[in-house]
Amino acid sequence: MRILILGTGGMANQHAKHFAAIEGVTLVGGVDVDPARVEAFNATHNIERGFGSLDAALAWGEFDGVANVTPDSIHHPTTMAALRAGKHVFCEKPLATDHAKALEMTETAEAAGLINMVNLTYRNVSQLQKAREIVQSGQVGKVKHFEASYLQSWLVSKAWGDWRTESQWLWRLSKKHGSNGVLGDIGVHILDFAAYGAGSDFSKVFCRLHTFEKAENNRIGEYELDANDSFAMTAQLENGALGVIHATRWATGHFNELRLRIYGELGSVEVQHRHDWSQLRTCLGADAETGTWTDVEVEPVATNYMRFVEAFRTGKNLEPSFRHATNIQKVLDLSVATDRDASEYQV
Repeated sequence: MRILILGTGGMANQHAKHFAAIEGVTLVGGVDVDPARVEAFNATHNIERGFGSLDAALAWGEFDGVANVTPDSIHHPTTMAALRAGKHVFCEKPLATDHAKALEMTETAEAAGLINMVNLTYRNVSQLQKAREIVQSGQVGKVKHFEASYLQSWLVSKAWGDWRTESQWLWRLSKKHGSNGVLGDIGVHILDFAAYGAGSDFSKVFCRLHTFEKAENNRIGEYELDANDSFAMTAQLENGALGVIHATRWATGHFNELRLRIYGELGSVEVQHRHDWSQLRTCLGADAETGTWTDVEVEPVATNYMRFVEAFRTGKNLEPSFRHATNIQKVLDLSVATDRDASEYQV
């Protein structure tokens, strides 16, 4: 499989590294509007051709699929162009900035019979995969309740850099620069984490969003810091389970941590994933009577990158698909709507 890397910023290095490690895959080109950046990226990953635009790369055309690692607001136009040219697409999350755009991308890919997948990276967490397997096996019984959280602390810690001076962080705080805030950036991950682990899509949501004061007039240079940086949500799944989901960038002491607890009528599972380790615990069977939790060891699973290549080789689309990411985007859009429409209610 010949893959073109579209966008050569930080996350593109992960795409290049993972795809290059798969037997039979060749990275044939890099695309970026910044000539110096694409040149450095190609040199690092031993990629022969560099392009200043997707149009130029499509005119050349000697590739099978595109790894779309552009900013969120660019996903839609670039993916549509690639699909119309008959290229398979592996897109970074979120698929688009709103449900309508995501749906157009999905329907175009499906109508053309092209492989379409979204890099919801926490599908690579083997503990989550095992938790889903346990839930779907019926060991926890009917799922009644769930809790999910995604905690980051880069607004209070310089562990990953200083957001006050670095554009790679500042754009995530600004609507004008294409950000939908913590809801769009990491909310998409924790929503997928919860729904996938519980084995059921969402049916109802209610969300509150908040943007805290972070600088004088909430502005730093050209960046207006108006994107949400915390959210709290109540949700119900199609299987009837009720739950709470929250995420923030103000979680001091938590660099990058996702947690999911699923409670059923017969037992429970808990997944915790951090940047440096992951854990799966269960309370099943007779242990439910004593409240005893057991650590579960799991084997590594195939990554999204591997599944994209497998889908290309077999001609059968795999998850997480554009269709799934579009459904998640609908939840994100509805979350914004519920926050806006309920703003008049004060205690």
